[in-house]
Amino acid sequence: MDWRASGRHFTVAVFVVREGRVLLHRHPKLGMWLPPGGHVEPSELPDEAAVREVSEETGVDVTLTGERRDDVEEPLHPRQLHRPAGVQLERIGPDHEHIDLIYFAVPAGSHAIKPESGAALTGWYGPAEWDELPLNAEVRGWCERAVSESPGAC
Repeated sequence: MDWRASGRHFTVAVFVVREGRVLLHRHPKLGMWLPPGGHVEPSELPDEAAVREVSEETGVDVTLTGERRDDVEEPLHPRQLHRPAGVQLERIGPDHEHIDLIYFAVPAGSHAIKPESGAALTGWYGPAEWDELPLNAEVRGWCERAVSESPGAC
């Protein structure tokens, strides 16, 4: 049995913002427009999972934004991780829940979506396009917050 089939699992969702637009894709299994994300693998840090999931699903390399102590220098411990913008519990099934860590990020270098990522259903979408996708209220709320809190936002 797949370890992800039941129980509670930590997951990440990453709202990547570039020029007031958010990186979104149509989830192949759920048929919903969502940010890149997925399960935190055993022995993986949430920050690592967030960066990995965006790269795997879209081909875009990112830098996480948001709060992180910068007054503790590496390799001193404890290692400083990014504080998620949010934490929510999602019921996936009767015996399956996700503890979803919500992160905000910006592209690190190129913002081009790699074709092998399923680019036809992946793109950069701004507020004018969110109704057309359509986004559910929860995802739209996170998009709005990510855009308003992104570096360089007015």
